[in-house]
Amino acid sequence: MADAFEAPKTIRQMLAEQEYGGHMSIHDDTTAERMGFQAGGPIEGPTHFSQFVPLLHDLWGQEWFETGCLSAHYRNMVVEGEQVRALVEQPADGQTQVHIRAEKADGTEVLIGTASIRGDVESSEIATRIGRLRPPGPLVILRDLEVGMKGKGLEEVRMDFDQHMGKLYPFSLNQKLDRITEPSPWYTEAEGASSPWGRAIIPLEMVSVLAGYSNRKAGFPTRGPALGLFAGQQIRMIDGPLFVGQDYLLEREIVALSESRRTESNWVRTTFLDAGTKEPKAEMILNNATLKHSFEGYEKERTAYEEERAATV
Repeated sequence: MADAFEAPKTIRQMLAEQEYGGHMSIHDDTTAERMGFQAGGPIEGPTHFSQFVPLLHDLWGQEWFETGCLSAHYRNMVVEGEQVRALVEQPADGQTQVHIRAEKADGTEVLIGTASIRGDVESSEIATRIGRLRPPGPLVILRDLEVGMKGKGLEEVRMDFDQHMGKLYPFSLNQKLDRITEPSPWYTEAEGASSPWGRAIIPLEMVSVLAGYSNRKAGFPTRGPALGLFAGQQIRMIDGPLFVGQDYLLEREIVALSESRRTESNWVRTTFLDAGTKEPKAEMILNNATLKHSFEGYEKERTAYEEERAATV
């Protein structure tokens, strides 16, 4: 059966002014080029999640917004002005997980992954990748992290329409809605009450922004300065959707550590709890990959650390 897809959409950059750790991010053109990404600052991965929402709503209806999960591995970067289309495998009757992908106009893969409902996540893209990870070598940037490490405490967050989301996400929800690839009246202040839940809902890609709003409060001891990027991401509704103007508590835990030739990665699960009942409403797993060569003296420290470990064996 043929995939369902939508016409390609032009992607807009929202993170050119992003800052963290006192410096500009990989989404800044100059910084990206300095790190070897000659095309310029990449669009943040979850921006593409919005393109899948209408397709998945067509498949599973309201249930998609309440128990849906989108799980993606990012394959190639997209820059301002490029066009991307989303494709979704058509399920057999009763099937609760399908394959997804996004691609540029020339067919270059942007992301691959899975989408599912009803908690069908055991074989999601991110779960499968975590299950195949091998133990990393001696880490340098992430050497003080451990699997199972939790954030310092619950973090209070909310997202209002005109709320500036901080240096990590230097824009408001209303500003995002002016540029979002797939608008919906359910996201807006004017028409949010027309949603099935009688309230405006937070767009799927903005769940990532809500998770990032207070992430420094987690206090995970990473070293820097160094530059990172999202290598993979899973956003799942447990009892969704999440609502604009609603208070939530965030709980974080490191669920995996890994490395590639170019990066060190920490995989963090963030759980969104209702601020009143403490019941889980959604969760996100993020593979945040830090570029080794962006950390000054990386190879020297790695060699010294390997020698130190060898001497103690």
